[in-house]
Amino acid sequence: MQVQQALKHNILILGGGPSGLSTALNLQKIAPHLAPRILILEKEHYPRHKLCAGGLVQDAEVILERLGLDVSEVPHVDVGTAHFDFAGRGLALRNPKKHTLRVIRRDEFDAWLAGKTRESGIEIREGVTVKNVIPDHEGVTVETDQGEFRAEVVVGADGSNGVTRRCILPNEPVYTARVLEVITPLVEDSAPDKMHAKDHAYFDFFPVPDNIAGYVWDFPTQVNGEPMRCWGVYDTNVLADGSRPALKVPLAQEMKRHGFELNEYEIKGHPIRWYSPQNKVSVPRVLLVGDAVGADPVFGEGISFALGYGAVAAQEIGESFRQDEFSFRGYKCRLARSGLGQALLARWVITYIIYPLKWKWFQILTWRISKPLLLFVAWFFVLNWGKRLK
Repeated sequence: MQVQQALKHNILILGGGPSGLSTALNLQKIAPHLAPRILILEKEHYPRHKLCAGGLVQDAEVILERLGLDVSEVPHVDVGTAHFDFAGRGLALRNPKKHTLRVIRRDEFDAWLAGKTRESGIEIREGVTVKNVIPDHEGVTVETDQGEFRAEVVVGADGSNGVTRRCILPNEPVYTARVLEVITPLVEDSAPDKMHAKDHAYFDFFPVPDNIAGYVWDFPTQVNGEPMRCWGVYDTNVLADGSRPALKVPLAQEMKRHGFELNEYEIKGHPIRWYSPQNKVSVPRVLLVGDAVGADPVFGEGISFALGYGAVAAQEIGESFRQDEFSFRGYKCRLARSGLGQALLARWVITYIIYPLKWKWFQILTWRISKPLLLFVAWFFVLNWGKRLK
């Protein structure tokens, strides 16, 4: 096998999604001398298909703005109000100054961000499949279908089921949620008790008492410029030991309540690896970012956290090159101290409160009665972490 000893590429980023691209762009910002030494390997070709509901919270936009990027350039739908309900009633969140949530399509967003990365002078090679990642004392060998690459540092940005994590941490436990997603046309809502506004998003936790530790969602989106509606169901699997219906049952139930038959539409599913403070995040010369570390466990939110991981990883890599020391022993602490790590820890704690306490009365108390407390926790512990990310 041919060995590609391109010494100018001292930093290999495996995966060209938001976490890998964010790592590269943040490295260019804080250590511009390293930018010409970065190579991103992406197994697909942009615009690449990615199953993802595509919700961008304000934290994602804050991180992108710090990079000088305007995400409004990407086709999107703005959500004015987000509802967090139990059986159709609950808490409504609205940002009085701007949209509460921005919905994009991942193929369009990733292609846009990759374009901005290339414009900054960072090289991306598409269509390269990574087979193995082998760190040693002097560097890292990356085996691919297009030969071997050698680098001083590797960033594993290849997702929940990525090769990098499996190679460097083969025996580590994995906390995995399951997701189903459906796209439907935007039509008038026929539900008598909850008329869905076109610019509102709904997250309903009614499946929890049935041991589906998550929620059903419904919010606006667009496909090729056409207004559509995105539906789905998320289950953390925290209650997997109990008896529970098939995952599509609560989704079909909610869609039917609004005049849609689930079986008439294409159902797509995928796993999400979620964050736990026990997750290992690095070995010498290799660190993980994005879903390879773990997404938000409460909601399965991944994009904003992926961008945040990139910002923190760039700081760790920049410091490692300044000191010429690549153990990455401090990476986990750096993550934990950051606004990103604090928000992930808070969401992990919340996950083990709102889902195991699955009784109907507790869910009603949480989403309908405890609104002031919920707003306080959301504002100071769950949201706005992007502003605290240094």
